[in-house]
Amino acid sequence: MTERRRRRLSAEERQLWETVASSAEPLALRPRPVTEAVPSVAAGPAEKPSRRIVTQTLRKPDKIPVKPAPVPVAGIDRRTRTQIARGARAIDARLDLHGLTQSLAHQRLRRFLEDAQAQGAKLVLVITGKGKSPDEVGIGDERGVLRRAVPGWLSGIEFRHLVAGFDEAGHRHGGGGALYVRIKRKR
Repeated sequence: MTERRRRRLSAEERQLWETVASSAEPLALRPRPVTEAVPSVAAGPAEKPSRRIVTQTLRKPDKIPVKPAPVPVAGIDRRTRTQIARGARAIDARLDLHGLTQSLAHQRLRRFLEDAQAQGAKLVLVITGKGKSPDEVGIGDERGVLRRAVPGWLSGIEFRHLVAGFDEAGHRHGGGGALYVRIKRKR
């Protein structure tokens, strides 16, 4: 085998390297063994003290157990959405949240989904409403609070045991102001 010859740096490359090397900061140092002088019991004036190597151990910080992130709730597949939109697949129950506050809507939604699951429902419709139109929104008012909040609730951990998936409803069932929700079977 032939040995590769190392190329020497040009003056310009050497200057650039020195600039980079001088600006670099060292990484955190590992603990190094520390030597201590241990006097020998029978050490006379001519003998040197023996050295003992003592290693410093750094205590690792306590690891906080990290729970794996929950798997996101799946949407409703295209075939099922098409069947629902055509009326070939029935909606088992409906809930209308129009005009409710967030806390009341959250309570009703939870109770509704629990009841639907207990009754063996597979698909329900949750109507959130589209919110106020832009010209009706005043100062400090928000547009479509429930429309934005309900998907977050459905994908949250609290509803995980109830909801298999959800997706925006078709035009026939309210479009952007409603959601199809697939219910998990009760175990």
